[in-house]
Amino acid sequence: MYQSLLHDASFFDLLCRFDEDLAREARASGCSACGGVLHSARYPRKPRGGPSELPRSHAVRASFCCAREGCRRRTTPPSLRFLGRKVFFGVVVVLLPILREGPTPTRLKQLETEFSVSRRTLYRWRRWWLETVSRSSWWRQQRGSLPLVAGELPGCVVAAFDGIETVSCRVVAALRLLASLPASLAEQGR
Repeated sequence: MYQSLLHDASFFDLLCRFDEDLAREARASGCSACGGVLHSARYPRKPRGGPSELPRSHAVRASFCCAREGCRRRTTPPSLRFLGRKVFFGVVVVLLPILREGPTPTRLKQLETEFSVSRRTLYRWRRWWLETVSRSSWWRQQRGSLPLVAGELPGCVVAAFDGIETVSCRVVAALRLLASLPASLAEQGR
């Protein structure tokens, strides 16, 4: 179910459009420090884990720089495609630990091969979810409003949206929630 989503270029196109909407909102808001106009300061990424046929536009991260001299603060809007500075697309960091739950050695090897992710990386992500995210203040805030269980991360984040009809919409809802992760938290466990 989730595995097919990770190979669906149209799903990644949808995430890209959502990111463009978030970027427009951030730019329209102006600089958070001084209220100045924001200029584009996009930068390239080299994300891994997505379908091979994705256009280059999927590897560009929206970001802005204040035009006011003396301020020049950078504003990087939330993203549904990227989870902090992690090399893999955010959806991969969310779904592969779910797919590896209760893995047999064969299943784990299949995930490693199919998504070009090492076993070590999968374990690091799992540790990040269970040890870093579950102990954060961000997590405590989210746990109060959604049925989330620390030992079931990241699966419980997607499962919290089980009332949503389609799998892709559930995953998008989970990614919207995860877009609110503080940058300092998202940077850990790369």
